[in-house]
Amino acid sequence: MREKPKSVSPKSTSIIKQALTVNRKPFPWVKAFCAGLAASLPVFIGLLFGNLEYGLIAGMGGFTYLYVFNIPFAQRAKKLFFVVLGMTLVSALGTLAAPYPLAVAILMGIIGATTIFIFGALKIIGPSAIFFVLVFAMTSGMPVYPELVLLRAGLVFLGGALSWVVAMIGWFFDPHGPETGVVKKVYSELASFLESVGTEKFNETRHKVMSDLKEAEETLAVGYIPWRNTDIFNRLVILNDHANTIFLYVLENFSKTNVKLPPELGVFIREIAHSLDLKNKNESVAKKILVPEKMDEAVLELFKKISDADAIMNEPTSKINQVIQISKPSLRSIFLGAFDKNSIVFINAVRFGIITTIADIIAYQFEFTRPFWIPLSCVAVMSGSTIVATYHRAIQRAFGTILGILMASLILMTHPTGLIIAVLILLLTFITELFIVKNYGLAALFFTPNALLMAESTSHGSFTFTYFASARLIDIIIGIIIGLIGVFFIGRQSASSRLPHLITKTIRSQTQFLFILFSDQGTGYNARKSREIMKMRTNLNNLKTLYNTAAGEIPVNQKALEYYWPVIFSLEHLGYLLENCSKNEYRPIFSDETLSQLLYVCETMAIAANRKQSPTIKNVPEMEEFSSIQNEIITLQKSLQIDGSVSY
Repeated sequence: MREKPKSVSPKSTSIIKQALTVNRKPFPWVKAFCAGLAASLPVFIGLLFGNLEYGLIAGMGGFTYLYVFNIPFAQRAKKLFFVVLGMTLVSALGTLAAPYPLAVAILMGIIGATTIFIFGALKIIGPSAIFFVLVFAMTSGMPVYPELVLLRAGLVFLGGALSWVVAMIGWFFDPHGPETGVVKKVYSELASFLESVGTEKFNETRHKVMSDLKEAEETLAVGYIPWRNTDIFNRLVILNDHANTIFLYVLENFSKTNVKLPPELGVFIREIAHSLDLKNKNESVAKKILVPEKMDEAVLELFKKISDADAIMNEPTSKINQVIQISKPSLRSIFLGAFDKNSIVFINAVRFGIITTIADIIAYQFEFTRPFWIPLSCVAVMSGSTIVATYHRAIQRAFGTILGILMASLILMTHPTGLIIAVLILLLTFITELFIVKNYGLAALFFTPNALLMAESTSHGSFTFTYFASARLIDIIIGIIIGLIGVFFIGRQSASSRLPHLITKTIRSQTQFLFILFSDQGTGYNARKSREIMKMRTNLNNLKTLYNTAAGEIPVNQKALEYYWPVIFSLEHLGYLLENCSKNEYRPIFSDETLSQLLYVCETMAIAANRKQSPTIKNVPEMEEFSSIQNEIITLQKSLQIDGSVSY
């Protein structure tokens, strides 16, 4: 019996109700304050030196802080540095292109498409293109003085550099906080996984642990600094590797059992997870844990492996300070994988660029007062990851912006100057970041007057309340409509129609990797750095992104998604098992007969998936020491069976 897709909701809630839902995430007080500080501090400094306009331009660089998320500081430093450079570049381009409306439109599309592509390919969380487009639009809307390009770009760079400093302050207090958090999450989920053995929740928790292990491995990889290898970081890497060992041992020995494991095992792992937060821990967790009364040989071995995890946390530095093996794909392979006609990242980037350019051309063609607000609204709407998310953004943007424009109009009607503007930017940015985690519409309510305040203060606009409010409202509504029309006609059904082809590519790339793992590739061959593993990773990443996008299409093919979910689940799990197998240097070399049968089984599945047919169930040969891979191939065959209710 297939599992139901976790990403497809069985309830048909209205789009408007979904868009207006306020979630229960906690308020990010510290991040919100720092964001307000980063945006307003350049303005205060500008006031201190007697030039408010320079401070406001530098304040645009303060948008850099909005790209701060809970990632390792090593990655944060690099990411924000390139964001600063990007903000500087687009401000220079905006200043130079300002006299040429067509150039502004084309450049805005290119900036949006490039940013969407880079953020999508690298899986960088954050606001993506919107603030790069905003800075470009605001500089192109300033008084036209191309000769000020170096001054404006330099000011934006200084504001961004200040944000970089604010963002990195946390490193002095908890340099490995993000890495510790992901490893702690792994052990917490691992405890739930052990408790689910022999129950109906086994497959669900198995998938969670596998996802968390991969997330932790990726987080530790980007947090690795070769020239600064600390004891804490080394322990975290080894602990994560050991969690992986425990997980695989449970899969190999307890996947088919209906008997629950002793509850003491789950308690033991939870205590290890809890102790990761403790400073200067001197006592072993094992001393606090009761040993299960009855243990067979397999359970006893599992208990020993868990005890080893506790020992890792208490080993002396001289033993733990070993050379850490970190494996991560190159930027070249990541971008080449995403630069494919079937890659949803590439398709979304092209779509984004085209629609943004069209919106900007329309805005300039009809000579709106502040034409850049039309493409900006279009960009904000299209920033949703799926068509459903785009509709949510449109509804949230409409409600939030209407009220935000009224607020901005009232503020600007008072003609604020100097210190009042700086304080307002601080407060509005602070409140925006508080509410962005709750609902985008609530954030738009405060972000709109903030952006309008900065833009109008640097463009020296002076209009009546009625004219200003109606003009901005018309601009934003037109932008929303253009974004919705473009996404609906260009993106409709584009993801779901590509699923069979990409599933076929993924199966074949896994087959190639499986072949090199269990065949003689010569002395010194490293499967962890092979082209085959990179290709498999790329196809899996593209497939998961494609499925999530298909789940947000309108109309959504519910039955097809329910069919594809266990297929993708199985492919992801098979890829995980193959990657772990590649770490084993003493893998067996299979006979030609065994390899031929494995290739035959996999190619049969690939052809069937491409033709949207059920594959013939074939015999999967025995794979000694790697029975979990054998079992997953069998599961994949069953998952690909199509019943009559599925339509494509």
